[in-house]
Amino acid sequence: MNPAAGGRVVEFAIAGMTCAACSARLEKVLNRQSGMQATVNLAAERARVRLDDSVGEDAVIAAVARAGFAASVVDAGTRARERERRAAEYNAERRRFLIAAILTVPLVGQMLAMFGAGDGHAELPRWLQLALATPVQFWIGWRFYDGAWKAIRGGGGNMDVLVALGTSMAWGFSAVVTVLGLDQHVYFEAGAAVITLVLLGKLLEARAKAHTAEAIEALIRLQPRQARIEREGRWVEVAVDELMPGDIFMVRPGEQVPVDGLVLDGASRVDEAMLTGESMPVAKAAGDKVYAATANTGGALRCRATGVGDETLLAGIIRMVGEAQGSKAPVQRLADRIAAVFVPVVCTIALLTLAGWLLAGAPFAQALANAVAVLVIACPCALGLATPTAIMVGTGRGASAGILVRNAEALERAERIAVIALDKTGTLTAGRPEVTDVVADGESGDTLLRLAAALEQGSEHPLAKAILSRAVAVDLPKVANFIAAPGHGVAGEVDGRSLRLGSPEWAGAAGCPGLRALQAQGKTVVALVEDGSLLGLIAIADALRPTSRDAVRCLQARGIRIVMLTGDNPQTAAAIAAQAGIGEFRAGILPGDKAAAVVELKGHGLVAMVGDGTNDAPALAAAEVGFAIGAGSDAAIEAADLTLIRGDLRAVDDAIDLSRATLRKIRQNLFFAFIYNVLGIPLAALGFLNPVIAGAAMAMSSVSVVTSSLLLKRWRPHGQ
Repeated sequence: MNPAAGGRVVEFAIAGMTCAACSARLEKVLNRQSGMQATVNLAAERARVRLDDSVGEDAVIAAVARAGFAASVVDAGTRARERERRAAEYNAERRRFLIAAILTVPLVGQMLAMFGAGDGHAELPRWLQLALATPVQFWIGWRFYDGAWKAIRGGGGNMDVLVALGTSMAWGFSAVVTVLGLDQHVYFEAGAAVITLVLLGKLLEARAKAHTAEAIEALIRLQPRQARIEREGRWVEVAVDELMPGDIFMVRPGEQVPVDGLVLDGASRVDEAMLTGESMPVAKAAGDKVYAATANTGGALRCRATGVGDETLLAGIIRMVGEAQGSKAPVQRLADRIAAVFVPVVCTIALLTLAGWLLAGAPFAQALANAVAVLVIACPCALGLATPTAIMVGTGRGASAGILVRNAEALERAERIAVIALDKTGTLTAGRPEVTDVVADGESGDTLLRLAAALEQGSEHPLAKAILSRAVAVDLPKVANFIAAPGHGVAGEVDGRSLRLGSPEWAGAAGCPGLRALQAQGKTVVALVEDGSLLGLIAIADALRPTSRDAVRCLQARGIRIVMLTGDNPQTAAAIAAQAGIGEFRAGILPGDKAAAVVELKGHGLVAMVGDGTNDAPALAAAEVGFAIGAGSDAAIEAADLTLIRGDLRAVDDAIDLSRATLRKIRQNLFFAFIYNVLGIPLAALGFLNPVIAGAAMAMSSVSVVTSSLLLKRWRPHGQ
């Protein structure tokens, strides 16, 4: 699905899909409808549909119904309803399986006893076999007939067609032999055993699939239910849903933060491991942000709500993880193309098997058994589950480690990164610049700071914040005729004086004394000029993050080329690059030119961009993979493919490692799913597998693929 396309995206819960052929057929049906563009996920039981403005949700639900499935729009209560529905269905399926097993055991038991006895004396009376097998075939197995009819009516085939066709052939042949009293072997045990084993496989698969969604369910359970807010001078307990932006709330020691907020009073340490994966609590004081569902481990905090309901960081994580788990990786396209034609091909192979054995002179019973084995073993479930289950586990594991993946395609591309472009401020550095030197020329230092802060008041730029923080106790005058030059500086009139503050080159002070010495120390220097005359220099330093050098070394060890992009001057850029261990950088790049620099680097392989500021958003969007540092701006996060909540550059290395682990698991799953069918169908056609063994193998193939995906839960980020 093209994210740049128009229209709106709506997510639907889909009921009734049983295998990859179902999801492939439904996706084809929806994409044939006017004004719809859909992707369908078998493992998540979801369809994400981009709708034109002229198309409503009811049209999607109707199209899904015509294809033989049921759809409903995903809303806040969908997950709870699905849990209840799945629990009820699981219990019903378990009861049906137990009944089927009780009826099937005598049939399989007498077959085993016959092998042991070496004659037919252990065989049950055929009328009794018919009585035991018929309820299994048509009562317990009715779900397969129902699913097969809906699939055929919708213009395709699925697993239900294969099971219904294969077991019906075995039961029908055996029933005719029994009623007519013919001297032929009967296959009641084969049909009953296949249905029972398929039901067992579905039960085990359902349990395993439930574990793939544990990460998002765990996030949902983290959301607090109650909050203590200030009302008319009193603290009262209210439901979290009642909080509004601007409300004042209290978080006592040991309590969870109810919503996103800004600390007004108090000091404490907050455990943010559920968001960032970091085990150490983070110090919080006035002016710091707190996030919903994090745990206060120290003193009381008085906060103002800034994000409530769907606007909290946790809600955004849940939403993004859900979208990623419902998306489709490009590597799955081959499996989808095969699944779309799989059932007709298998039915053809089964007919050829039947005809071939009959032409070879084999008894009809033997030819029929081999054809049934082909139909039963060829179920495409494992093929359909190979990719989405790994994506669900991988993205869920990433979320618990503070790595949010927007979609499966981004996760797949991250594996192939060859070049990483890094922003400097807030990415390599801590993003908290501080004024280190005030060099006045004809003015006092306090006056210089006062004038500079007056020009910068209201700005959100990190350098402006550093100047304003240093001049916090100064009464700032108003600015007239204010002009901002992005990437260069600001200008205006303060107390009747015409001032310009910004990069020394732009301000006309490039050759002033002391400038080079300050820049050589890795400091960013801004010059304050009045009518062309230098008033002074202000040096600002943003310390390198303690983990940046280690992160750069790890990325370089993967063979990835690292390039630092910064709007800072070459001297400061060189000093920071040297501290970080980066040999290549581009300095003096304006915000609008970062995207062009990323595009230029694409000639050297797949390019990723890592940034945190609003000015990085175009470059993040231009890169094949965009990483947003989670503490950065909303614009950067919106433009990125992956969001690193913990703001540590090592998380980029973790994200690439997670991508490689997930893609490795997907390829492993697809390999075994393909090999299973490539080997299983010929073996069944050649008579080496009877229908019972084929049914058991088919049932276990899906379980093995899902269980293999669950092994991704062992993945751990850097340092854990």
